Amino acid sequence: LHWFEGHLEEETGLQYKRFMAYPWILTVTWPVDMGNEDYPLIKPGSYWKKFRTNFCEFTAVLVQQCQCSILYDCYLMDTIISLLTGLADSMVRAFRHTSTLAALKLLTALVNLNLNLEVSKDNLERLYEVEKKRIVGKKINSRLDQLERKKREYEQKSLEVENMMNAIFKGSFLPRYRDIIPEIRAICIEEMGNWMRIYPDTFLNDSYLKYLGWMLYDKHPEVRLKCLQALQGIYRQKEVVCKMDLFTSRFKDRIVSMALDRDHEVTVQAMKLLMVMSQNCDDALSSEDCENLYQFVYSTHRPLAVAAGELLYKRLIIQEIETESFTKTNGKQELITSQLKTLIVFFLESELHNHITYLVDSLWDWAMSLLKDWECMTVLLLEDARKYERALSDVQESVLIEIILATVRQAVEGPPTGRGGIRKILSTKEKKIQMEDCAKITEHFIVVLPRLLAKYSLETEKVTNLLQISQYFDIERYSTGSFNKNVDALLREVKAIVLIHSNTNILETCSRIYSILSREELTIHNQVAFARTELVNELVEKLDQLLGIFWHKCP
Repeated sequence: LHWFEGHLEEETGLQYKRFMAYPWILTVTWPVDMGNEDYPLIKPGSYWKKFRTNFCEFTAVLVQQCQCSILYDCYLMDTIISLLTGLADSMVRAFRHTSTLAALKLLTALVNLNLNLEVSKDNLERLYEVEKKRIVGKKINSRLDQLERKKREYEQKSLEVENMMNAIFKGSFLPRYRDIIPEIRAICIEEMGNWMRIYPDTFLNDSYLKYLGWMLYDKHPEVRLKCLQALQGIYRQKEVVCKMDLFTSRFKDRIVSMALDRDHEVTVQAMKLLMVMSQNCDDALSSEDCENLYQFVYSTHRPLAVAAGELLYKRLIIQEIETESFTKTNGKQELITSQLKTLIVFFLESELHNHITYLVDSLWDWAMSLLKDWECMTVLLLEDARKYERALSDVQESVLIEIILATVRQAVEGPPTGRGGIRKILSTKEKKIQMEDCAKITEHFIVVLPRLLAKYSLETEKVTNLLQISQYFDIERYSTGSFNKNVDALLREVKAIVLIHSNTNILETCSRIYSILSREELTIHNQVAFARTELVNELVEKLDQLLGIFWHKCP
C-alpha cells in the first residue's frame, strides 16, 4: 500500500488518504440491544476504573506528543475529530459514551495546548520588543526576522487549534450535553467547568455559562453535582469573578434552593458553592438568603450542617465583629464576649432551643478555638457583668451555660447522635487531642465549677446543666492535694444543692456525680464516700425531724 501510495500522482494520492481516513465504522449497522451491554467505561471494579483513567490520559499524551508537527498536518486531527464526532452521534450507547468522553478530553488537552501557545506568543512578543529597542537606528537584522516568523507560526498554530476546539465543541458537546444518558451529560458539564477554569479568556463568558446554568435544573443528581463543582472552581478565582455577574443574578436563587435538594451530596456542594460566592462576590447573597441558609446548621445530615456552619461562622460571627474597637488591656475577653453573644443571639432568634448540641457540632470544625475557650466563657459568667459593654442577660447566661456543656461533651465524646452515619474510629492524633481536651476540662472546671454552682444554686435550669459537666472529668489522672481540696469544694456545693432542690433531674444528676466520683479505682473514692455518707445522715436526720413534726400535728 505504501508503494501504491507513493507512485500515485498528487491528486490521486490525496483522494486515497481521504479514503483511508474516512471512519467507515460509522456505516456499519450495529445491533440496537448493544446499548444494554456492559462496556469498559461503566464496568465496576478497580481494573476498569484504572482503564478509564488511562484512557483519559491517553488523549492528553497524544496531543502532547504530536504538538510539534503532526498535529497540524490536516490529516491526523481531522480524522480523529471526524471519527469521534461521528461516533458521538451513534445510536449505540457504548460508542456514544466512549467517543464523547474521548472527544471532550481531547478538547481539554487542546485547551491546555492553546494556553501554552498563548504564553509562548506573549513571551515572544516581549522578546521582540526588547530586541527591537536594542537595535534602534540600525538595520533590522535576521534576529528580528526570525522572531517575526516564529510569532506568525505561533499565531497560525493557535488558529488551527482553535478551529479544532470549535469543531469538537460543535460536533460533540452541543449534541451530547442534553443526552438521555446522565453519565454523558455529566461528562459534558465536568469538562466545560475545566475549560472555563483553565482558559477563562475564551470560555468564561455568558455564551458558555448558560449551559452550566441550564443544567442546574437537570433531573439527575450527578449532573447537578458536576455543575456545582464546576462553579466552585470558577468562583474561587477572584480575578475572574467579575465575569460572573450576569450568571450570579440569573441563577443565584436556583443555587440557594439546591440546599434543599433531595440528594444529600448536592445539598452539601450547593452550600459550599454559596460559601465561596459569599466570600468572593460582593452582595451575592442577601441578608434573607443568609438567614435562611444559617438554619441548615440544625440539619440532621452532618456534612450539610458543617458546610452551613462555615457560612455562619465566617459570615456572621467573624465578619460582624469590629476587632479594632477592643481595648488592648482586655481585648481577647472582649472579642470572645462579642463573638459568643453573636452566637447566643443567633441561637435565641432561631427558636430551636433543643438543638444547641447540633449548633455546636456544626461550628466545631470552624470555631474550635472559640468553642474551646472555656476560661473566657466562665470568666464571663463569674465576673461582674457591668464590666463589659456587651453584658449578657439572664436568658443569654442560660444559653451560654448550655453551650459550655455542649462543647465539653463534644470535646470528650465527639459529634452527637442523630446526625446519621457510623461513628468513625479515632486516629492516634485525634485520640491525643481528645485526651488533652479532657485534661484541660478537668483542670479548669474542677476549680471554677464550685463557684458557678454557688452563684446559680437557686436556678434550676442552670444548675442542672452545670452539674452535668462533672461527668466528663478525667479523675483518674489527678490525685494531688490541691485537686482533693477542689473535690471537697465541689462536694460541698453538690450537697448544698441536694438540700435545697427537690427537682428530679437535679437530684438524679447529683446522685450520678457521687456514683462516678466514688468508684473504687479512684484515689478519692474514700473522700467521696465519706461526703456521701455525711449527706445521707443529714437527710435522714432532717427526715426524722419532719416526721416528728408531722406526727405531732396529727390529731
